[in-house]
Amino acid sequence: MDVNLPDVLADVTAAFERYEVALVTNDVAVLDELFWNSPHTLRYGATENLYGFDEIRAFRAGRPSAGLARTLGRTVITTFGRDFATANTEFHRAGSDRVGRQSQTWVRTTEGWRVVAAHVSLMA
Repeated sequence: MDVNLPDVLADVTAAFERYEVALVTNDVAVLDELFWNSPHTLRYGATENLYGFDEIRAFRAGRPSAGLARTLGRTVITTFGRDFATANTEFHRAGSDRVGRQSQTWVRTTEGWRVVAAHVSLMA
């Protein structure tokens, strides 16, 4: 299996970075675009479990837009072949000593790279 083919790694990294900008600016349209529009998509958040694209979209639409800024720590993106990747990062928010963790599973679809599973958690 080809791991971290340079062109694939560059594509997934760009998608991840686009997601990050959309997240901290609350660009819900881009966030929705980057999640796979499927009932099989899931997102486990720090305080919620969301099953299917519709639940994820509803959460994003109702989420407060304040306090989203964060600083990323160590980020590891790994691609497997040409159509599958994982992205994991640590993050910190101003005023909090908790370390956040975010994991995403990305798949190349006919529309482009999409998150099919995500998990966000906070360490004490």
